[in-house]
Amino acid sequence: MDYHIDAKNKILGRLAAEISGILQGKKNATYAPNRVAKDKVYVTNYTKFRVTGRKREQKVYYKHTGYIGHLREKSMDQLLERDPKRVLREAVRKMLPRNFLTAPRLKNLVFVDDKK
Repeated sequence: MDYHIDAKNKILGRLAAEISGILQGKKNATYAPNRVAKDKVYVTNYTKFRVTGRKREQKVYYKHTGYIGHLREKSMDQLLERDPKRVLREAVRKMLPRNFLTAPRLKNLVFVDDKK
């Protein structure tokens, strides 16, 4: 089943929790925790979600290049300017169970660009 979610004016954490539940298949009657659900989530207006508090300035995302001492960090504000999809995808990924099904489940998350 396909789910279409409009992210406009939704809070990031609540939006990510809703999406992760769908990707796990918990909205289906045939839910099985050891299988990837066939549900796809299409997110529109993914640049217009809200963040509460001072998370835009204070929340930090880390990325390691693989070399010694090369731990890179960016604030949420910097990351939102560059790639807002990554902020939402990371929030959803961290709400999914940490196992071998995480990557296949994230492939069912699709960002739809509104080019009108």
